Amino acid sequence: MDYLFPPVQQAAVPIAGGTAYFPVHRIYCVGRNYVEHAKEMGWSGREPPFFFMKPADAVLPVKQGSVGEMPYPPMTVNLHHEVELVVAIGKGGKSIRTEDALSHIWGYAVGLDMTRRDLQAEAKDQGRPWCTSKGFDFSAPIGQIHRADTVQGIEQAHIRLDVNGLVRQNSDTSKLIWSLAEVIACLSELYTLQPGDLIYTGTPEGVAAVQRGDLLEASITGLSDLKIKMV
Repeated sequence: MDYLFPPVQQAAVPIAGGTAYFPVHRIYCVGRNYVEHAKEMGWSGREPPFFFMKPADAVLPVKQGSVGEMPYPPMTVNLHHEVELVVAIGKGGKSIRTEDALSHIWGYAVGLDMTRRDLQAEAKDQGRPWCTSKGFDFSAPIGQIHRADTVQGIEQAHIRLDVNGLVRQNSDTSKLIWSLAEVIACLSELYTLQPGDLIYTGTPEGVAAVQRGDLLEASITGLSDLKIKMV
């Protein structure tokens, strides 16, 4: 194929236990999928799931044992962390049944949905899209992806985020309002899922602001930790 100019490099995430990379197709995110986080954002109850997206190249992949550097983004003074379990899709499909949904998962990783909260609040007030608050450069840090068949008990796993050694978010994936299977099934009614899709499945309570120089350490039981420094 004769391109006018060289295509941008394929966004990809390292895979645990090998040298291969997981090519990223799309990044889907689930909003308010933990009860206590929904409450701290002014909502309650089991509302229907809703989704937003980030560009594929918003990923900031970090290998185990490394500390990634995330530039503090422009146009914000209130950048928030949101630690999340990330599902990596290995088999595509649409209108996927809930009982079949887990078979579409290739693996899991720890991720951060970084959010320009001030821009998000302004967009909400004006009834505008969230794109500038969620889909900016490096807004989706992610650790190594682990094959699903190597991870046990992921839906009852401890999820935690420390900032500068102090606990900020501390919960359990069993507290997801919508299960992984339900999220995949619902999302597949809206989009045709493809191998390479990443789904950020929601964050627990405790979201707060970070500053330049902060060290963020995100962990989920059974997965590689994710460490990034704000620069």
